[in-house]
Amino acid sequence: MPEGSESSPSHSGRDQREALEEKLNVLDPTSSPLRQGQRSSDKEGFWCCLRSLHSSNRAEEFFRPKNRPVSPHTHLKTEELKPPLIFRPEEIQFVVITGLSGSGKGSALKTFEDLGYYCIDNLPIDLIPLFAELCVSSGAEFHQTAMVVDVREGTALRRFPKIYGQLRSMGVSTRLFFLEAATPILVRRYSETRRPHPLTARQAVSQSIAIERKKLRPIRALADAVIDTTTFTVHELRRTIMERFTEQKQHRPLHINTLSFGFRYGVPPMSDLVFDVRFLPNPNFVASYRERTGNDARVRRYVLSFKQTREFLNRLSDLLKFLIPQYVSEGKSYLTIAVGCTGGRHRSVVVANQLDQLFKALHYRTTLEHRDISQGGK
Repeated sequence: MPEGSESSPSHSGRDQREALEEKLNVLDPTSSPLRQGQRSSDKEGFWCCLRSLHSSNRAEEFFRPKNRPVSPHTHLKTEELKPPLIFRPEEIQFVVITGLSGSGKGSALKTFEDLGYYCIDNLPIDLIPLFAELCVSSGAEFHQTAMVVDVREGTALRRFPKIYGQLRSMGVSTRLFFLEAATPILVRRYSETRRPHPLTARQAVSQSIAIERKKLRPIRALADAVIDTTTFTVHELRRTIMERFTEQKQHRPLHINTLSFGFRYGVPPMSDLVFDVRFLPNPNFVASYRERTGNDARVRRYVLSFKQTREFLNRLSDLLKFLIPQYVSEGKSYLTIAVGCTGGRHRSVVVANQLDQLFKALHYRTTLEHRDISQGGK
């Protein structure tokens, strides 16, 4: 399975450390251990900073995503900053992705990001229990987290089994996935990407892989599932993860946007599927319905009263029930289905509403938009 860069994470450990250091320096240039020449022990210094922030109830500020608005209470006393407990420990979901380099950990992490998880790559393992504690205390932003742990941790990796045990003892819902592949396949992937193996010094890639297998053996024994990606494509790995994790979710991992429109104003350019319902009887020719829209119950009953409308919806429903799972299996995350009539105010609105109800009943995430419903008469 060809894979993107394993070290191109959504949130790299290095980026997190640099961002934290920058914020610390802005607040107090003299207070940051990283500022005071402790770079020889980078992870330890970062851990000390974070522990200090946690003790003063300020860590949530530094872990806040960029798009999250700053609280108006930012400058209150530290004892007033502590957020309420939103999630119990057992409601916090931690997924640890580990395994051999080149086995697909980066692709797996991106899949979890699409599932709505907060994703971290290569966070120093000594910070994991502390971060879990922060997730419980601050709750809202980090109740679902996926993180990659691998040989880039260096000698600290030996401590992971103990740290993983601490996670479980906290009562946090934790799952560990171990990804691997046959050595010849991993060697080929490294040859195709032309990237060095994390353990490669002067030995061949195959030797580095053998050393890595040995180092990861104790962690592999802890895994809830071992996934062999030897024969997987990127899409097959994504589908495997989706199947394992969406069975516990209320909604399936596809967002369907149903859009009604009027051909008079043009076909929506971003549509994946377009259905023309101008063959249905037109309420515009009924005087009492002309100024109403397809959201009106009387117009809806009128459009659905015709046999051809009901048969069309039945046949279209069968088609979509077949098509949509095929899109899901290929890894599609968004699907826009456009329904058009002449002016986009009556027939297309009724049919789009019916389809949106169907998709909700099938537990897909949905949005509904009537683009031209406010335009002139049909």
